[in-house]
Amino acid sequence: MADQWTLNRRNFEGCWQGRASWFARDASGALDLTTPERVIDPTTYAISFSEPDHGVWDGTGLVFAPGGKATYAISRSSYNAGGGCWQFPGAGGQSSLAWDRNRDRFGHEINLFRGRSRSMLVLIWEPNGAAWPLQRVGAVAFRCRDAVQAEGERPTCGTPADLFDALRGWSGTRQVFVPTPGVDGQLNDPQPVVFSPELWRRNRCSAVLSDGLVFSVPDQLPEGAFQLEVGGLLAPDLFQHISIVFNAEGRLTAWEHCCFQPPIV
Repeated sequence: MADQWTLNRRNFEGCWQGRASWFARDASGALDLTTPERVIDPTTYAISFSEPDHGVWDGTGLVFAPGGKATYAISRSSYNAGGGCWQFPGAGGQSSLAWDRNRDRFGHEINLFRGRSRSMLVLIWEPNGAAWPLQRVGAVAFRCRDAVQAEGERPTCGTPADLFDALRGWSGTRQVFVPTPGVDGQLNDPQPVVFSPELWRRNRCSAVLSDGLVFSVPDQLPEGAFQLEVGGLLAPDLFQHISIVFNAEGRLTAWEHCCFQPPIV
């Protein structure tokens, strides 16, 4: 079975470019998920490997980096030193491993792949007094400029309720990855699973964004255990779902990856 570095290379290698939409809270404090606070077009992530164990991450159109640009060397030996990176076939990203009230941010990046297309969602909670509201949401519809054949647009999802009802009865497989520093963490064998709309109705904040992305997360980080649900309707017959699971102490215990398809008629 491929290790985490190999899955990282398979998922992310390429020159990814797309329109980034960043959403934030308005003057009244409400999270506006309809009108972006900022649009960056294009945002580009160029990820290349000079040989199997070393590469370069080069980004432009970045919202947080000085001047909107950053370049980093990446390697097998240094990858995922803190244990917050995760990879599945066709999905990967990075997460804050704990809700730490002494820090100024709790964030997650989720990427869902199909062929040479990549839908990226960024979720950021920040403190506001004693509360920790979801402060920023970023969505990017990346396409790989190195692809031989252009990837098309995602299917239209409608509202979250419309999408979840349409997925009822879909089945697929589920894999789990637990936080493991370095590259040697392994996924469990795929297990059968049936889509559950109820998972998506536990949280108060849910939305469908561009490129088939959908999420259901706490509007404010709660005391006690919670889960972040992120998915993507990547094709009419493919829905990917990532659950990020936190225990009662606010520590990340697992990433769960499901791929669903409709029943065969």
